[in-house]
Amino acid sequence: MMHLARDVAGPCLAPHGSVLAVGALDGLHRGHQALLARVRERAAALRLLPLAISFEPLPRAYFSKVPLPRLGSVRDKIEGLAQAGMQRLLLLRFDAALAAMPAEDFVHRVLLARAGAREVWVGADFRFGHQRRGDLALLQRMGAGLGFAAHALETHLHDGARISSSAIRAALTADDFAAAAALLGHPFCIGGRVLRGQQLGRTLGYPTANIRLGRRVSPIHGIFAVRVHGVATSLPGGRSGASCARDTGASLPGGRSGTSCARDTGASLPGVASLGMRPTVDGREMLLEAHLFDFNGDLYGRHLTVEFVRKLRDEEKFASLDDLTRQMHRDAAAARALLGLPLSTNS
Repeated sequence: MMHLARDVAGPCLAPHGSVLAVGALDGLHRGHQALLARVRERAAALRLLPLAISFEPLPRAYFSKVPLPRLGSVRDKIEGLAQAGMQRLLLLRFDAALAAMPAEDFVHRVLLARAGAREVWVGADFRFGHQRRGDLALLQRMGAGLGFAAHALETHLHDGARISSSAIRAALTADDFAAAAALLGHPFCIGGRVLRGQQLGRTLGYPTANIRLGRRVSPIHGIFAVRVHGVATSLPGGRSGASCARDTGASLPGGRSGTSCARDTGASLPGVASLGMRPTVDGREMLLEAHLFDFNGDLYGRHLTVEFVRKLRDEEKFASLDDLTRQMHRDAAAARALLGLPLSTNS
């Protein structure tokens, strides 16, 4: 069981010492996975606790003037870190106070006092502290006097280019799901609890499992061929994934949807999905609506994960519901063909 803490203040999470990773860790891509594997290996060798430090909201999102598309939800990050073998997670609230903290104070208050650092691992381009003045060189200088070592993991490449969250967002924006999956190490997914909607899809012959994105900003929009995970494995109440104990008062940030299908061991069901604002019906929030082919069951309250296979088209506004329904027939047929399913008069 992984222990989750949210604040700079508090007792040391690893009184006997830790090997830790620090970073935004959005999407837990292949570079992140290698970093966590190194932390886990070094912690085992030194008989210390493996620990991760991350931030919510993401520092880049905090400073950005426009919403930052996310590769994974907060829940994705927590469950992924637990399954990567981290025994402690310090998920710091990135706010004005943390943004203004000098790099040297971050070392003393967070890495040492809170996390009990004996060995620190970061990415090659890691920066921290007020105005991003902290880097690997600072960590190594301070560590020499304070009793911890600091290392940067070697850069991980794919087809000669560095694996990064920015590169994955760019691939998704270009609707290149194969490239995104190669960088992530798993297909791109969005998940959450199925909520009861207006049931318009059912009226039109296409009942859907509706998932709200909350404050999460998706890097993709449109109509997609998909595979839906978790239909047979969701627990009552929508619970899924790794167990995690929390500090008293440690609440999760907003946008708590999502479980990566990389960590879903259940069988998937094919379908077609819409991710967008639903302009034909004057939708007012971003919604993921997934129709499962040849499925007849109650999914309300379940926690599902939608894996995006191929984009079919952009979202568009139709003049009538009849026009929308005709296009839904075409979308369903196209998704069935892409997913290797026979065409059906009943979707």
